[in-house]
Amino acid sequence: MRRKMISVASRLAAVVAAAAIVAAAGAGAGARAQEAAAEVAITVKDHHFQPGEIRAPANRPLTIRVKNLDAAAIEFESVSLRVEKVVAAGGEGAVHVRPLAPGRYEFFDDFHQETRGTLVVQ
Repeated sequence: MRRKMISVASRLAAVVAAAAIVAAAGAGAGARAQEAAAEVAITVKDHHFQPGEIRAPANRPLTIRVKNLDAAAIEFESVSLRVEKVVAAGGEGAVHVRPLAPGRYEFFDDFHQETRGTLVVQ
């Protein structure tokens, strides 16, 4: 009987410890979630990004809001950012980017290769 009580107590202690670990991990995730993504906005008009250069903080998730004012769809793409997003004519889209190290990252409209811009991360 004593052995069974120790076993139950050990299991209970393990469950409490596991719950504490899960709660701590959740708190850490909550803190990361509170570090909201930085946002930048860019517009495409007459096959040009406006502005042609956008800036964002380093080491934070980033959302790039793309508004397409042209009569044709665009495909916002960047090899260095590892993203691509089709935005319908007259539409808007959000491109979600992982936290980035400081540097310059080029992007372009894959449907109109002459349409190019730069993201500067500082």
